[in-house]
Amino acid sequence: MPTVKEGKLSRRAVLKRGAATAALGALVLGRPGPFIGDAQAATPTLRLLMWQPYAINETIAAFEDKFKAKFAPTFFDGNSEAFNKLKVGGTKDFDMVMADGFWPRLYFRQGLTKALDYGKIPNMSGVFADFHPDKFVLLSDDEGKNNVAAPNCWGGYGITINSSMIAKEDVGSIDLLLNAKYAGHFSTNSRFEENIALMGILAATKLGTRDGSRPDGKSFNPYQLTDDELAETKRLLIEQKKLLLTRYQDYDALDRLMRAKSVWAAPEFAESYRKLTVLRKDGKIDFDVEHVLKPKEGGLGWVDTWMVSADADSERTELAHAWINLFLEKENYVRVVRSTGYGGVVDVRSLMSEDEIALYFQNRSAEASQLHMFDQPSSPEKWERIWSDVEAS
Repeated sequence: MPTVKEGKLSRRAVLKRGAATAALGALVLGRPGPFIGDAQAATPTLRLLMWQPYAINETIAAFEDKFKAKFAPTFFDGNSEAFNKLKVGGTKDFDMVMADGFWPRLYFRQGLTKALDYGKIPNMSGVFADFHPDKFVLLSDDEGKNNVAAPNCWGGYGITINSSMIAKEDVGSIDLLLNAKYAGHFSTNSRFEENIALMGILAATKLGTRDGSRPDGKSFNPYQLTDDELAETKRLLIEQKKLLLTRYQDYDALDRLMRAKSVWAAPEFAESYRKLTVLRKDGKIDFDVEHVLKPKEGGLGWVDTWMVSADADSERTELAHAWINLFLEKENYVRVVRSTGYGGVVDVRSLMSEDEIALYFQNRSAEASQLHMFDQPSSPEKWERIWSDVEAS
């Protein structure tokens, strides 16, 4: 539901915490918002509603120099916020907007965005096949007739594990988070959405309903759980709560807990995994870590995308395609991955070290397209009630 308020600390805020914000210097912060005055009218301006980590100074400078245009970003946090901005007239204020998961289809269905011309984005040729519309179908409309978005970066909500403390045979399943053998050494975040959705995958698997026919006639979506699945999810979360050391509020807290070997396994957006991997490489911790991106039951993920506003005129529509194409250029894109710390949709392995390839999941794109994309819960009120019951248990 697009108008539903997202959590107090949104998933995007958590991700932004992990991005390399050093790239967001005075060049970006001094730029104009979406409205331009007469003095600027002679210079075409591309007005974007976007996530802040992608406003990378060097990329913006290259775009402005090459196309003699102004780059005017406005930043937002959650998908609902951006959607509502466009819904109330923002299609005339912004030429481009970003989203992830199922949102591009909703934008297009509501007439807020227009179809993209991939022919004007030749650098799509460098994008992994797993992020083209024939495999990652959410880039096209419901009928598969129009490409409604272009891919950007991706990530998942997997399980980061201290390999020295968790037995190999226990790795690879969401069930690990319910293994009493490791009681007192688990941590999860404090947001109900990820906790319920991830455990909902396990609940549906245990009930045998994950791969069967669904009430809505669609394939399984952990954000569209039945009442029986939600009841089982609640039971599992209450069971899990007894095994938790704590719920971490931010990645500084999780980093400390894992470095101290207090927490041995935690679902997270791979930020702590990447930090710990670097520390292990530098000899600053004495244990190995791994990140289970897609447990055998299934996992959660996101793919950020670019879209063009329905009311963007022809000049700005061309500029929008030019921006996407420049952004996906390999020489630029390797900078994007290093700056944001996110997984890359462009194959830049030839420009990376072996350590970077592993760190940024350049060999794991096939897993990304198999993850359940983040979505809005079918009944946020019901999910919040379940979470309240879990926390009160």
